[in-house]
Amino acid sequence: MSPDTTRGVTPRFRRVLLKLSGEFFFGAEGAGIDLGRMEAVAQEIKVAAEAGVQLAVVIGGGNILRGRNVLGTGLTRLYADYIGMLATVMNGLALQDQLEALGLKTRLQTGIEIPRVAEPFTERQAISHLEKGRIVIFVGGTGSPYFTTDTAAALRAVQVGADVLLKATNVDGVYDKDPAKYPDARLLPQVDFDTALQQELGVMDSTAFSLCRDNNLPILVFNGEKDLRNIRRVVFGEKIGSIVGRMDDA
Repeated sequence: MSPDTTRGVTPRFRRVLLKLSGEFFFGAEGAGIDLGRMEAVAQEIKVAAEAGVQLAVVIGGGNILRGRNVLGTGLTRLYADYIGMLATVMNGLALQDQLEALGLKTRLQTGIEIPRVAEPFTERQAISHLEKGRIVIFVGGTGSPYFTTDTAAALRAVQVGADVLLKATNVDGVYDKDPAKYPDARLLPQVDFDTALQQELGVMDSTAFSLCRDNNLPILVFNGEKDLRNIRRVVFGEKIGSIVGRMDDA
């Protein structure tokens, strides 16, 4: 792992929303929750939180079930999506436990009502938690089927007034073409919304992308799987990944 370059550095952002895919937490069998990995992610979030960053998190459920992956198996899209939404709740509970074990204050807010497990999402309450220094974990997607967790991340980021949506992925950023297919694919340090849309660069699904574009919410895409410390690095302003949209100090 590369050395920590964030010591003594002032964070770049005041309030961020971090989007993590469920695949970040795959267990040894390629499914389930790897608690060791979850703890490592929690450590990175702790660094940012203790530097004063107001931090919200949206987690996918793909390590347990992805709705679109079971289409054609006999399970309808409606029920597959609800199962996927519940998978995000399980991931959120595990992350909440790991964060609180590190001494951090958290709140779990859900788009589907599970009162014994999490608070129902409300904008005012979420913002209040963030202003009090609590890490807010958003689960249950948007609360409705047929929407992805990318869309949930974009929606929640807009609702709480985040400065940026940080999307942790398994690639180094946004490329001009698929790097898995084309060895000459070029990493784009910055790209505007219209170019990303016209060239179909696959930043996020179209609904999520439109929410960010229409609300001037920049998206910072970076490789979080290769090195988890990249989570803290993007928060502190290190120039890694790709920025989609306008960021004044980019």
